[in-house]
Amino acid sequence: MIKTLVIENLYKSFIVNGQKLDVLEDINLTVKENEFVVIVGHSGCGKSTLLKIIAGLEHQDNGMCSLDGNPITGPGFDRGMIFQEHRLMPWLNIMDNVTLGLAKLSKPKRAEIAQKTLSMVKLNGFEKAYPAQLSGGMSQRAAIARALAANPEILLLDEPFGSLDALTKIEMQNEILNIRMRQKTMMIMVTHDIEEAVFLADRVIVMSDRPGRILDKIKIELPLGRDRGSADFSWYKNKIFGHFFEKTGEEKTEFTI
Repeated sequence: MIKTLVIENLYKSFIVNGQKLDVLEDINLTVKENEFVVIVGHSGCGKSTLLKIIAGLEHQDNGMCSLDGNPITGPGFDRGMIFQEHRLMPWLNIMDNVTLGLAKLSKPKRAEIAQKTLSMVKLNGFEKAYPAQLSGGMSQRAAIARALAANPEILLLDEPFGSLDALTKIEMQNEILNIRMRQKTMMIMVTHDIEEAVFLADRVIVMSDRPGRILDKIKIELPLGRDRGSADFSWYKNKIFGHFFEKTGEEKTEFTI
């Protein structure tokens, strides 16, 4: 059975200073097994809120969000989430951080899973290190390993590389693609980086300003391992970038990391 995430007619608002603030409006999206979808849009358009609804950390006002036909009503091990900050427990070593959600398994099984996932993100030999002893990129690798340890159906990524330097970011983007190809995991990512979106995604979902609506769903028809300097790559970047200037009259420029 093909695993599928379905979002239908979803609305979300918050109460701010006693007034209703509409954040998401009429979101409809279907994501299938092994698909990598990247959501882009201005700050405050509801991208991260949508990701949190899928994770079960927020609840919509109206509409439906379901995985494999089952409504999402709260967090679950079928969904792993990676945040903008690694959120590792500073008092635990990397091995213990990765196995944090595996308490019901035996100690040998937890260790086996941790070794496998740490190997996947190239952190062999750092099992006993503490988060403060790792670089930013290594900490994010450990966070990815922790999310993968529960073998989730969906990996949710909320701007996970936004704080990294340009070279480390590219390295992590390649690592995520390698994991995706090995694990066949559905991935949904939020980013402000249009180049990152074109490099990683099967489809890019373009969101409007708040309240966030889906403006476009763009299928990236380029093979993986994409050449960032190619004309085809630039064409997709400019197509996405154009959505953010069509109504403002601002001059379009090439987007770079």
